[in-house]
Amino acid sequence: MRLGVLDIGSNTGHLLVVDAHGGAAPLPAYSYKQPLRLAEHLDDSGAVTQAGIDALAAFTSEALVVAEDKGCQEMLSFATSAVRDAVNSEEVLAQVRDRTGEEIAVLSGESEARLTFLAVRRWFGWSAGRLAVFDIGGGSLEIAGGTDERPDVAWSLPLGAARLARQFGGEDADDEQTIRRLRKEIRTEIARDAGNLLRAGAPHRAAATSKTFRSLGRICGAAPSSDGPLAPRTLPLDSLRSWIPKLAAMAPAELAALPGVSPSRTHQIVPGALVAEACMDIFDLAELEICPWALREGVILERLDALSVLD
Repeated sequence: MRLGVLDIGSNTGHLLVVDAHGGAAPLPAYSYKQPLRLAEHLDDSGAVTQAGIDALAAFTSEALVVAEDKGCQEMLSFATSAVRDAVNSEEVLAQVRDRTGEEIAVLSGESEARLTFLAVRRWFGWSAGRLAVFDIGGGSLEIAGGTDERPDVAWSLPLGAARLARQFGGEDADDEQTIRRLRKEIRTEIARDAGNLLRAGAPHRAAATSKTFRSLGRICGAAPSSDGPLAPRTLPLDSLRSWIPKLAAMAPAELAALPGVSPSRTHQIVPGALVAEACMDIFDLAELEICPWALREGVILERLDALSVLD
């Protein structure tokens, strides 16, 4: 069947059209996305601004037309932390529903971590053993671990790259004191519940997903996207650690010139790098493997699993 997966993230709205059936990997057929940057369309009270709502409704309307043109039989629409954490999330979703007819579900942080874990487990398979998964999004960091397809532990932290960039954007971002304070805040937040994952012992395999991790991997020498999804890619801690002070000293134009860095996300690179470094350091991981599958694939796989049960 042909599915349309509408992912309303904190940075980007992304429609992924896939051909999918039970027992096979979802095959991407078409991709349509726009930079919504909802995590940065928040007022002082934590509400998504009307401009942000208008942008989301317009993108959703456009995505529905694309999905219809591409022959999608079903739409799976969901939103993550930017909408989830907004104080006016119900109003945001109601406006989008009234203007487009599309009902967008809001995933909890735990569900986001769980579904991402499912995708990574299916990608690496059972040979991965005890698996740990990290996902830095625009609004949140998801962590999950376990030995089965459903993680034993899964949780979400407000440490997304866009959220941190907005939080510290009013200050001198390359100031040493600012970076040190941000680093401390990130590590304190992650370490608070680190025992959830560490209690079961060291993972046999540790993986990372998301645009932030992919960008950091490219900066540190991982294969470009043109090499295809099957090319092995890693993010080594030593390499990342050596890059962080250089990244902090770069101007936006210099960051945008780096491989794998989108011009619209240059301000998120340093906060994202600090989160990635903290994850590897706190959980004693020398490197992370970059997995091409993430939340969208997890949503698709869970839907296919439900269909196979009904057959």
